[in-house]
Amino acid sequence: MDLGLTGRWALVCGASRGLGFGCAQALVREGVHVLMVARRPDVLAAAAAQLAAEDAAASGAQVLHCAADITTPEGRAAAFAIRADFDIVVTNAGGPPPGTFRDWDRDAWLRALDANMLTPIELIKATVDGMAQRGFGRIINITSGAVKAPIDMLGLSNGARSGLTGFVAGLARSSIAAQGVTINNLLPGPFDTDRLQGLFASSAQKTGQTVEALAATRRKGIPAQRFGTPEEFGAACAFLCSPLAGFITGQNLLLDGGAFGGTF
Repeated sequence: MDLGLTGRWALVCGASRGLGFGCAQALVREGVHVLMVARRPDVLAAAAAQLAAEDAAASGAQVLHCAADITTPEGRAAAFAIRADFDIVVTNAGGPPPGTFRDWDRDAWLRALDANMLTPIELIKATVDGMAQRGFGRIINITSGAVKAPIDMLGLSNGARSGLTGFVAGLARSSIAAQGVTINNLLPGPFDTDRLQGLFASSAQKTGQTVEALAATRRKGIPAQRFGTPEEFGAACAFLCSPLAGFITGQNLLLDGGAFGGTF
């Protein structure tokens, strides 16, 4: 299916690995020019080279990259110095560490809020008015399935990402909706990424179980009986970015293989 995105420009954060890379890859395959942002220069350069060689060569898309910490003002300035205007913005930052609220001080909460709530808001603020003026814009926030089904050990993520969700719910329904701009959140459940493996490793240290045993138990609790792939996640992102999804805004799309047991 041609999603009608050829020639658009996208900023994709956390794009060197995992779900961010899956989104960047899916967009490049649709002919979208992409600026990839991530913190580790070596990993990012390798990821950008892979997309340029394997995917952009076929679609004609440009692949740029910027090694920066998007959660800082300096990092955002570095990215926007390369290009200021985008049709698509995919916000994404690694989740805060797991633990118990009794151990989190004010600084831990502020770091979580900076990365997983305030940074997406700053990126939206920097791009949404230009999108509205041009009559087309797509903002996708990669949050977490924990927004819908909170996980006790991920309290920092639960709180910060829920704050972003509330903010987006209002903004997406403001005047920008009539100007061709949509804002939606993608809520990943258990995807086969470094983040998931890190959570298993943390649990293994605390419980004495092996990572393999914990992963097997988690898979059994998913109706699909497997973990998701970054490619599947990227495909969902690309669809929401397309003109075909222009009547979808302010929504939270849960991708979890059926693990959430609720009706709504």
